[in-house]
Amino acid sequence: MKGEYQRPPLRVALMGLGRSMFEDHFSVFRDHPALFKVVCACDIVKERRDRIAEVFPDCRMFRQFSDMLDESDVDLVDIATCSTDHVKHAVKSLQKGFWTLVETPMALTPDDALILKGAAIKAKNRLLVMHRGLFDPDFLLAKEVMGDPRLGQIFSIRIRKEDFIRRDDWQCVKRLGGGASYYAMPDIILQALRLLPTPPVQLWTELKRIASLGDAEDYAHVNLKCRDMVTADLEFNGGVLPINRSNSFEIHAERGMFAVRPGETSGELRIISPSFKFPRRRSSVRTPEFADMHEEIPVEVLKVELSRGSEWGLPAFWKRVYETVRTAAPFPITLDEALEAVKFTHLMKKTSPFGK
Repeated sequence: MKGEYQRPPLRVALMGLGRSMFEDHFSVFRDHPALFKVVCACDIVKERRDRIAEVFPDCRMFRQFSDMLDESDVDLVDIATCSTDHVKHAVKSLQKGFWTLVETPMALTPDDALILKGAAIKAKNRLLVMHRGLFDPDFLLAKEVMGDPRLGQIFSIRIRKEDFIRRDDWQCVKRLGGGASYYAMPDIILQALRLLPTPPVQLWTELKRIASLGDAEDYAHVNLKCRDMVTADLEFNGGVLPINRSNSFEIHAERGMFAVRPGETSGELRIISPSFKFPRRRSSVRTPEFADMHEEIPVEVLKVELSRGSEWGLPAFWKRVYETVRTAAPFPITLDEALEAVKFTHLMKKTSPFGK
């Protein structure tokens, strides 16, 4: 992401200086001063505010969110607080007329999401939701491969995100909105919805706690089924050791399959040779012969890569944020999509005994 714009950088106000803010938000603001300038920051912990001041010494510091919202020279309020506070903080920011970006989940229930949507409409649609998973390179490659005619009819999509972490922060505590359903599955759900050819009509889910130290789940397994018989099998697992981890995306079809490793820009296509045609055969109800029914099938293994010029990762996401606020470019993640993610994660919680 380069500072190729003639417009001034976005003046950003930070709300909530936790791990997510420093890893996925502030690091981009620090590295791209032509596009972003942190002018305000709010957190009750002084040491965290001091970390901001080391990079942006002119940044004004606040302990109370309402005090920071009284500032006028702000273009974007960036909210990365506890999940239970997302709606409250985002609504206050929108009521002040600021462009507002909120971390996932945007809300914990569909009703709260609709409240936030209403506030966004009143604020001239100035709400952006951070779904960074839609900018993952392996997802973007899988999306391109979905249209490859060499695969034939697709019948199954498989998405896996795996980690091993004995999580002990608020993200593993149910009463604070913790759990993999909220911190991991919204992006995976949206990835699946963009890959599936039609909207899903059935959902099955299973939640577990494996390695987390809190009472919330760190394992979420979801199966989505469409009317055209295409299924999406989705799993986040926080208890997988870093050996022999699964492919992040697999697409299975009548003439082959595609697979890509986590975070990669290239994957592998294994397909039946396009020139090969199966010999004519018919099923029979007669007693079968003592013979192997498998056939010799020529299989091609091909390397596929993300299209040249594709933009991916956190810089690509934040570039879209800049373009939306500064140039009125359409934001690539619609509010209705973010609402769908809330709807499905809420269903996951409701239909699993562990989620209650």
